[in-house]
Order: sequence, then structure tokens, then C-alpha cells
Amino acid sequence: MNLVVMVPAYNEERSIGKVIKEIPRKIKGINNIKILVVDDGSTDKTKEEALKAGASKIVSNKKNLGLARSFKKGLEEALRMDADIIVNIDADAQYDAKEIPKLIKPIIENRADIVLGDRQVKTLDHMPSSKKMGNRIATWVTRRLSGYPVKDAQTGFRAFSREAALKLNILGNYTYVQETIIQAVHKNLIIEEVPVTFKKREGKSKLISNIFSYAKNAAITILRTYRDYNPIKIFTIIGIIFIIISLIPGFVVLRDYFATGTFAGHTGRGLLTILLVFIGVQIIVFGLLADMLKTQRQLQEEILYKIKKR
Repeated sequence: MNLVVMVPAYNEERSIGKVIKEIPRKIKGINNIKILVVDDGSTDKTKEEALKAGASKIVSNKKNLGLARSFKKGLEEALRMDADIIVNIDADAQYDAKEIPKLIKPIIENRADIVLGDRQVKTLDHMPSSKKMGNRIATWVTRRLSGYPVKDAQTGFRAFSREAALKLNILGNYTYVQETIIQAVHKNLIIEEVPVTFKKREGKSKLISNIFSYAKNAAITILRTYRDYNPIKIFTIIGIIFIIISLIPGFVVLRDYFATGTFAGHTGRGLLTILLVFIGVQIIVFGLLADMLKTQRQLQEEILYKIKKR
């Protein structure tokens, strides 16, 4: 089996060499190990330090494109490198690369398609409270929307079988972590989690520099992914909310009509009720149309999977 360890990096000249050197060169069940660095438009000596430390290949973005696009590019390149298993590990040295054998074991034993490294966020003393809370909220949302009882949805230390990598299609522009979990569940891929070490970071995160910006963009990615895979459910809920809201002015109109036998004085409320009901019904219809498009998307993804597999 061929293992490709993928290391997305942006201005990580101080730590990337250490990460690469810690990657095991011999693992039971693995015949060949290659290290792929995805340089996200670094302006420092990240590439030089990666080559010096023993990177097998470096692919670079001409400018900084962000975590999701770099991950997607790395996944595609790893498949071209004939990877049977792909491990993603961050370049900031917070994860222990020596734990890669433990991470890929469920895939080698054919128990899982994707393995997530659980950082056990609740027990981390060195993670700021705001970031810890953000992680827990995002994980809860991902758990609710995906239906999978994930413990750590934001972990960047994860492994993918070749089959999983072929089936995943990263569409977000900011982050991939929640999107891949939601996609995996809908594509019937088996996910497993293993506890991993998560060390204190030296310096600020380059890929995720602003926690509030990350939270906003991650939420957009999660909602878009959920919408794409559950359109009729989400549009029906929104439509019903509008119809329920219409009952507020509608109740007043009907109450006075039964009392007086006339709609006099309630023209505005009546029009508002009709408008809200109309909007609600229209949204539900959009959901039905989106569900039809979902079927087309599934067919397109199946075609894309077969093309990539060839």
C-alpha cells in the first residue's frame, strides 16, 4: 500500500521541517511513504525548509488561496501519486506525526474509510476558552446536521482511503473539515475517530488567523453543504416558518371577521397574511425543485467518481 502524507502550509518555515522529519518512514502494512507539501503561496522559506527536511514533492499556489482550496489541490495531487491512503497533517507541529501509524490503522484493517484524530478538546489546558467553545459549538452543529456523533469536527489530523478521496468533492472556499464529514455520511463512508496528541502552538495560526472570520465562514460552508444534501428538508422548514408567522396577523383578521362579519380596517393585515403564505409556499416549491437538482448532482458526482477512478 502507498501512503501519501499531505502537509498544507502557509509561511511555516519554522515548524514544517520538524513536522516532516517526525513522519515515520516505515509503517507496518505500508510499502511506500511519500510526503506532499501544499504550499499556499508562502512568502518565506517554507518550500526550502520542506525540501531540506525530505519532502517528496511540493505543489504551490501562486497566491494564498486558503485552507479548503489547498486541501482540495493536495487531495487531487495525492491521488495522482497513486496513494492508497492519504493523511493530512498541519504544518504548525501541533500534531504528533509519530501517531500516523495509529491514525491509519483502521483503514489498513479495512474498518474505516476516514479516520479523524480526536484532539479531546475538553481536556486541553493550552487552548484558549474562546477557541475551545467555538470548536465545541461547531462540532455540535456538525454532529446535528450530519447525523454522525463526531467528537472533534475541526481536527486537521485525518486519514482517507483512496476510495474516500475519490468520492469527496470539496466545494467550499474556506475550510474543508466539516464539509468532508457531512459529505462522507451522505456517501455512506465509514468514519472512525482515534484520540491524538495536540500540542500548544508557537505563534499565531497562519491558515486560520481570525477566529470570528473562521466561525462565520465555517458556518456558511456547513449550511451550504447541508442545503445541497438535504434541500427539501431545509426549504420546507423555512417555508413552514413563514406560514406560521402569517398566522399572527391572520388570526387577528379572522377573529374580527367572525365578530363583526367584515374585513374592514384589516386590509394591511390581510395582505400581509397572504404575502407571507405565498412566500412560504414558494419556498417549499423551491425545495421540491432543489430536490430534483440533487438527483442530477448525485448522477454527476457518480460520473466524476468514475472519471477520477480511471
